[in-house]
Amino acid sequence: MNHEYWDIALSNAAYGTIGALVGGLVIAGGLIWAVPLGIRMRRGEPAPPKAHEQPSLPESGPVRETSEIREPNEVPRAANEGERLTPHQLGGPGSKRSDRQGRPRWDSGSSGSFGSGGSGRA
Repeated sequence: MNHEYWDIALSNAAYGTIGALVGGLVIAGGLIWAVPLGIRMRRGEPAPPKAHEQPSLPESGPVRETSEIREPNEVPRAANEGERLTPHQLGGPGSKRSDRQGRPRWDSGSSGSFGSGGSGRA
């Protein structure tokens, strides 16, 4: 082989190595610069609340979970058939508290979990 080929190959490898080294130094320098910047920003933030500033339980005790049966609200109809309703005309939440709060129970002879309501015998 020619000495020129070795010189070209070694110079490309040297450029790649130097480029990787310089890139690594730039990244390391950026990380080193970010640490004092983060410390300065943290010092500017308010301190965490002290023990007497923490929220406390109400005198009635902890709030308990509530469970209720909900039913959908009726969707309002437009006055004219060609008219569209805008979102603010539709109203608030899509459900309301049901008048019947008893848990629905499974009745014998009603539909099972797979829909047909049959006995399952062929």
